[in-house]
Amino acid sequence: MIDLNAATAEELDAIPALKGHGFEIVRYREERGRFTSLRQLDEVPGLAGKTDGLGEALTVADG
Repeated sequence: MIDLNAATAEELDAIPALKGHGFEIVRYREERGRFTSLRQLDEVPGLAGKTDGLGEALTVADG
């Protein structure tokens, strides 16, 4: 499991459904703060509706 709040762009790009979006996810996190749920990925440009099933690869750690 990869922590969405700690992962690098490269680690995120290694997940097939997120390939090519790692940089945008990290930028979103830096601009708006930590993710509190995987559903927030739908707010990242280019990912709306493409995040189903990511709970098997990603987690959102507290703190």
